[in-house]
Formats: sequence, C-alpha cells, structure tokens
Amino acid sequence: MPSDDPASTPSPVATATRVPAAITVGVCVMRKKCEKLRPLLAEMTSGGDMTVVVFEQQSILEDAVSDWPVVDVLVAFYSKGFPLAKVGEYVRLREPFCFNAIGPMSELLDRRAIYSRLQQIGVAVPKHVVYDHLGGGEGLVLREDYLEVSGVRINKPFVEKPASAEDHNIHIYYPPSVGGGSKRLFRKVGDCSSAFYPDVSEIRRDGAYIYEEFLPTEGADLKVYTVGPKYAYAEARKSPTLDGRVVRDASGKEVRFPVLLTAHEKDVARRISLAFGQMVNGFDILRAHGASYVCDVNGWSF
Repeated sequence: MPSDDPASTPSPVATATRVPAAITVGVCVMRKKCEKLRPLLAEMTSGGDMTVVVFEQQSILEDAVSDWPVVDVLVAFYSKGFPLAKVGEYVRLREPFCFNAIGPMSELLDRRAIYSRLQQIGVAVPKHVVYDHLGGGEGLVLREDYLEVSGVRINKPFVEKPASAEDHNIHIYYPPSVGGGSKRLFRKVGDCSSAFYPDVSEIRRDGAYIYEEFLPTEGADLKVYTVGPKYAYAEARKSPTLDGRVVRDASGKEVRFPVLLTAHEKDVARRISLAFGQMVNGFDILRAHGASYVCDVNGWSF
C-alpha cells in the first residue's frame, strides 16, 4: 500500500536525468585554414554534444586575448601570419584543453630545433651538419664532392634545407662523378615539384642551413599522420627527387598509397606525438639502408 509520508515520495529533482552541458570548442586559426576545417567541424557538432566557436581572424590579430571567446577546448595551429605568442597568452589566461600544445609549435618552425628534439628522444634522423653563413661561423670546408663543418663531412649528393621550416625551397647537390648540378625542390606548382639545374653547383650563403646526406628511398616518401600517441596512418607518394612530375588521379589529387608501418615506426610516431605535444600531427619518414629516418615534423597542417 503506498505510503502517505512525503519523505518517502521520490523527489522530481532527484529522479530527473541530468543533461550534460555541451562542450565548447574554439577554433583559432587563420581564415584560409578554417575553410579547410569546415567538414571536420560539421562532423564534430553533428551529435549535439559540442558547440563550435570560430575565432574571427580580425579578432585574432587585433583584439586583446581577454576579449576572445571563453572555450573549454581549443583547436589552434600555426600558418603564415598566425600570432603564436598571442595565442599562448590566451591559453595561459583561460586554460582550455588544447588538442595541440601551443608552446612546442615554435620548435616546429625551425628545422634545427626539430632535429635536436628528435635526437633527444632517440629518433633517427639523416646524418647532417648545420651552418649559419651570416653568423660569422668558422669551420666550413667546401669541395667539389663534399661539404665539411667542424670536421664532420657530408658527401655529395647532399640535401640543403633552410633552417626555417616555413621555407620549402630545398636543394640537392650532385657530385661531378654523376654530372654535377643541382635539383631544386619546392611546393607543388601545377604538376611540378622540382627542377634540375645542370650548371648550378654553388650552395646558398644567405642564411642558416642544414646539410644532410641524401638517402636513396627507391622513389617514395612516407607521410605519417597521428591522432594522439596510439594512432598512426601512413601514405607513400612519389618522391619529388625523381623527375619532379606530380602524378595525379582522375579527380586531380596527388596519387598516394596506404602503407603499413613497422612496429618500430609506430613507436617513433608515439614518441614524436608525446615529445612535441601535438595530438594531431604529421611527419615524414625516409626508408633507406634497411632503416627509417625522420626528416621533418609538421604538426597539424593542411
């Protein structure tokens, strides 16, 4: 028989189902990059448990960080013109959860810092030297078939990379025994990604460069993408060092093929994700001489 005691009657408040508040995700990137994120953002909000707030580019560049939206989670990554230090100030002020840590992104802008960090965590990189032509450094020896810095010799063919990771103009210099000359790699222009200059063998002297041994990869580069330290996906593409011609499919996209990573390469992906603090990350592997070498780390890039 039901009790008439009000104390025994379940409280409507106690039995009501508590609906969790939606997580607010802030997207703090430059306008051009935000457009490429639209499909991902639509998928994130489709379940109704997330709301997305896009930081306007003008606000990112001009407003004080105290006037930016307050969010629970922040998606932010560097591209040209992005005020990285200012975003770091916002993170310290509001303390959102960051998909990709802001502080380490500055390392990703300098190839010297990238290689140094990779070596610190035991990840193999190509044999290399660093030289700043404008820094008044000494110890550079240049001969027709090799380059030497402070007693470390890099034989031709060798690769010359600008210290700035934002400079994608990479040169390869060949020894006289194969005809000499150089090849220039660059961001894809139409269906072209490199060009050969048979009469140009002089290195650049306008800044800081990494000089590293050229690793034969049988014509393919590996692009690895990670989401956290436990997931990695890899694709192989035709190396731009071959003939410089970009192979595209019927839809106009560069042809790439899924590749299975070895257990060692998966561990490398885990270590890179943790060391650079980048949950969403990309890096490049060169498979040569029966080993795997990391030659670039990109962070979250489109």
